Amino acid sequence: MAQRAGVVVFPGTNCEHDVVEAFARLGVPAELVWHGARSLSGFDVVVLPGGFAHGDYLRPGAIARFSPVMSAVADFAAAGGPVVGICNGFQVLTEARLLPGALQKNKGLTFVCQVTELEVASDRSALTAGVEVGRRLRVPINHFEGNFTAAPEVLRALEDEGRVVLRYLDNPNGSAHDIAGVCNGPGNVVGLMPHPERATSELLGLTDGLVLLGALLASAGAPPAMVPA
Repeated sequence: MAQRAGVVVFPGTNCEHDVVEAFARLGVPAELVWHGARSLSGFDVVVLPGGFAHGDYLRPGAIARFSPVMSAVADFAAAGGPVVGICNGFQVLTEARLLPGALQKNKGLTFVCQVTELEVASDRSALTAGVEVGRRLRVPINHFEGNFTAAPEVLRALEDEGRVVLRYLDNPNGSAHDIAGVCNGPGNVVGLMPHPERATSELLGLTDGLVLLGALLASAGAPPAMVPA
C-alpha cells in the first residue's frame, strides 16, 4: 500500500498545501519536496501542484523543467510511479516532455476562475482508473494559459490511444478537442488544468475531486480511507 505522497514545491508554487490537505482527507500523509531535491525515493505518488513556478518567466514551466527535482520526477515516472501535474504542474510536465502538447494563453486572452463541468474520457490513466467513462465531475479551474494545443498527428494519437483523460463540457479556454487532461503512453503520468484538490470538502460544496484523487491512490495500491472534512 502507498504510504507517502510527495508534493513538489517550486519557487512560486501556491497550491501545495491544498494538495497536502486533500490527501489528508483521504487518509494518506503527504510531504512537501523542495525543487532542489534530487531523489523521490520512498514516495508512492508524486504531484506537481499549481502556482507560478519561477514566476512563469519565459513561459509557464519553462524554467521549472530544469530544476534538479525534475530528473527525479522523470526517473520516478520511468519506473512506473504515478505522477500528476495540476495546472502549473501540467505546464511543467509538458515543458519537461513528460507529456505531449503545450498550454497556451486562453482564447480571448482572459483569465478564467470558475467551477467547470468535466467528463471522464478515459479510465486508462492513474488518475481515472476505475472511474466510469462518461462520468461528469464539477471541479474548479483557475488559469490564464490553459489552452491545450498539439500537432494534429499528436491529437489523433491521443484520441486513438485513449490518452485524453478529461474533457470540458463547456470549453472555457479554447483547448483543442475540449481537452482538460491527458496522460502519457503507460498512463502513469497525467496532467490536468482543473484543480481536484480544491473539490474535496463538503464545507466548500465540492467533493468530486475526491473521485480523481481517490482513484490515483487506489492505482498506487493505497485504497483511500476517508477522513471527515
